[in-house]
Amino acid sequence: MSFFGRPTDAIVLAGGRATRMGGVDKPALVVGGRRMLDTALTAVDGCDRVAVVGPYRDELPPRIVQTQESPVGSGPVAALAAGLASLEGPRDDLATGLVVVLAADLPTLDRGTVADLVAALVDQPDADASFAVDESGRVQFLLGVWRRAALTDRLEELAGHENRPMKALVPGHHVTIVVAGVADCDTPADVERARAAWVPEPMDIGDARAAVREALTPLPVREVRLAEALGATLAAPLVAAEALPRFDVSAMDGYAVAGPGPWRLHTEIRFAGSSTDLALTDGEAVRIATGAQVPPGATSVIRDEHVEAATDPEALLRRLPDAPVQDDTRRRGEDWQPGHHLAEAGVAVTPMVVSAAASGEVTVAAVRGPVRAHVVVTGDEIRRDGPLQDGQTRDSLGPILPEVLRHCAVRTVADAHLRDTADGFDALLRDVRDTDVIVVVGATGGGAADQLRGALARAGARTLVGRVRCRPGGSQLTAVLPDGRVVLGLPGNPVAAVATVLTMLPAVVDGLTARTPSVPMTGSVSNAAAAGTSVTRIVPVVRHVDGTWRADTAVRTAHLAGLIGREALALLPPDPVDGQTVELLPLPR
Repeated sequence: MSFFGRPTDAIVLAGGRATRMGGVDKPALVVGGRRMLDTALTAVDGCDRVAVVGPYRDELPPRIVQTQESPVGSGPVAALAAGLASLEGPRDDLATGLVVVLAADLPTLDRGTVADLVAALVDQPDADASFAVDESGRVQFLLGVWRRAALTDRLEELAGHENRPMKALVPGHHVTIVVAGVADCDTPADVERARAAWVPEPMDIGDARAAVREALTPLPVREVRLAEALGATLAAPLVAAEALPRFDVSAMDGYAVAGPGPWRLHTEIRFAGSSTDLALTDGEAVRIATGAQVPPGATSVIRDEHVEAATDPEALLRRLPDAPVQDDTRRRGEDWQPGHHLAEAGVAVTPMVVSAAASGEVTVAAVRGPVRAHVVVTGDEIRRDGPLQDGQTRDSLGPILPEVLRHCAVRTVADAHLRDTADGFDALLRDVRDTDVIVVVGATGGGAADQLRGALARAGARTLVGRVRCRPGGSQLTAVLPDGRVVLGLPGNPVAAVATVLTMLPAVVDGLTARTPSVPMTGSVSNAAAAGTSVTRIVPVVRHVDGTWRADTAVRTAHLAGLIGREALALLPPDPVDGQTVELLPLPR
């Protein structure tokens, strides 16, 4: 049972020739960061069964029934008949069942609208169907709910289904409800209007990060030398190939001895890295340095301060009377044996991982990444080099962004400046292929010169994060292009841009490399109430000697001078209280 305890199925019409759209696959067009077909499927997510009528789509989940009207392109009535036929089956409740019918060209449709249409029909027991009326007063016959029995009867009553208009199917007894903000997209102009009118609902930072991690497809696994893989993520456990230590070694400067003593001392000295044929027998000892291989026959190593040194060649080496009896030998495999997991899959390749791998005689590993970024600073007013002209602003962000990205384990492979041209972003998204992430500074706010969102829509990108409920950085966006490249849009404001990188780029790396998310650094902010607002605020903080932090209550965001001498940014939640423990974002140093 789905809506209101009644069996409810859905038929989504996702075919047609789209002649006024130049024959494009209209349901696949992206509005508001997702395909119109995905919007329709989300709206009927609560239905028992869903049929999509149109060309077969590999990406749809198995639970979606796919079918096609015959002949192809024979109109909505034929498509509706095909959809209903595909949902036929042994059911005892066909008489009380409902069928949601909608076209996949309604980019602002949501589940609430479908629920309202179901409620309108249920409230009128004599009605056979309910239909939406848009704000222009037009009845949307492809946005409605039917009683299953009535839809079956009407289809059987028609002499034929091919090329019949929906009006021929409409029952005499139906109800309508006015639905605000719902309009279909029949022309390219309709699509552009829908895209321009779409304003993403701001997300909380935690939800935004989760959405990015869950939506991104991890990069392919590759075998690389670990010394070249800093910033990547292990795709398989890192397994030691050799024991550590590889042989028994001395942990201290002292003497390798055989037996309980006293011992006759050999004249040579065992140094780390040296090799001799010396072997000890009971009652013998040899001078040994830290890290040197213990000779065969030795039963222990005694450190210098625990023995009475021999004063002449004939004297014996003896343990001091009050010295503890202990062995300062590091035995083979004491740290690990071959096959030991040095690090698990999902662990970032850090200098410590590379070092541990070298100790375990491992030089190559399966990894994803490191993530590569192409950085683009936008705006006609931005100038990096040379004297400033009237109206120009110095690029104070572009030159330092690669270092901020490196702090987040991302390698910058290229950086560029993009002028404000009509097709600049379209060319950027089309031509930049040497990267996993395109980091764009500016053009996210939706103003007259902010064209990134429209270009993403034209490129078929899926917007994962359209806005975030925070200050600064609320106008940020994260989107993924059809080929998997990620676009991270940063506000042009320098502090907002840095805050966005530190907040969101680690989540992008997590998603692209299947890295295990790290536990955030936290701290207690002594004056959180004075620095906070009604929304999440990201502010610089300085550490006190007692380990607590103090936030800057006034922050100038047009430059990074306010971050000088600060160790971190604090994510102050809405309406924080003094002393509250919050997440800290360490700043690059």
